[in-house]
Amino acid sequence: MTMSSHNIVMKSVKIAQLKSRLSQHLREVRAGETLTVLDRNTPIARIVPIDSADDVVITKPARGASFPGKLRFPAPVKLDFDVVELLLEDRRRR
Repeated sequence: MTMSSHNIVMKSVKIAQLKSRLSQHLREVRAGETLTVLDRNTPIARIVPIDSADDVVITKPARGASFPGKLRFPAPVKLDFDVVELLLEDRRRR
């Protein structure tokens, strides 16, 4: 679907179409086209080309920083009660 106003042409794509032809749509955006993403004919997002004047800066991680995949998470907390039972009790009270 293509919509146009007095000086802008905007193409609309549904989510399934965007997913199935993502590379093609991204080439169109790279060429300067703006895409509106629709969820059941309701606009939910807009994909626009990056303006060269935008302040998009990509930096490398600081020296010595851990990779996200190598981060260690704390041990799980041991509780003296059943969390699911608390949730169900709270819902019953409402």
